[in-house]
Amino acid sequence: MHTPPIKYRRILLKLSGEALMGNVDYGIDPEVIKALAAEIVAVQRAGAEIGLVLGGGNIFRGAGLAAKGMDRVTGDHMGMLATVINALAMADAIEKQGGFARVMSAIKINEVCEDYIRRRAIRHMEKGRIALFAAGTGNPFFTTDSAAALRASEVGADLLLKATKVDGIYDSDPKKNPGAKRFTRLSYDDVISRNLQVMDTAAFALCRDNQVPLRIYDMMQPGALMRIVQGEDLGTLVAA
Repeated sequence: MHTPPIKYRRILLKLSGEALMGNVDYGIDPEVIKALAAEIVAVQRAGAEIGLVLGGGNIFRGAGLAAKGMDRVTGDHMGMLATVINALAMADAIEKQGGFARVMSAIKINEVCEDYIRRRAIRHMEKGRIALFAAGTGNPFFTTDSAAALRASEVGADLLLKATKVDGIYDSDPKKNPGAKRFTRLSYDDVISRNLQVMDTAAFALCRDNQVPLRIYDMMQPGALMRIVQGEDLGTLVAA
């Protein structure tokens, strides 16, 4: 059977920490991370260059800790370290699927991974390695969504993908409102003005200012990542 060619040469995939939990209450579900790694490796083998940003919400969420009284900067630093744990786990899962991975951290933690250096990151992707960008932007008060938009802009990604548990952006919460309407396409300014909070405003603004198209899709749908990279119109596209 003929496999369609890929439409996007270089992509940046954002996975939330919660996505790695699967059906467990905390941490990482081995079956979920294995399935995600298999999809990512398949897309890389089809010819795409891949960068990956993982959240840390399955372990710690800085903003949540701050809301309960912890210093926000301390909480965010803990959240950054949680993303390093997730990136190391995903790199291991990718390599067990026969892929090649490099973890690059925005904070210095040289004993376990490389420092993030833009040119080196691009070179890893060009050589067929999946680059996992850990520790967010390296700064407190910025989410991993913003980190994903920043890294996508820095490495010249043709598309930023946010994998979620819903199949796109809706005008209201589809879990609470059965009549919620799904958008197939929105502009960056539409998303910001409507306050559609699938990513934070800073992330959307970064994508808009650097002309990085963004697609929100359902990661629970098997094969969705490959179909999108081949040009299929799944989920919601946010573009100029």
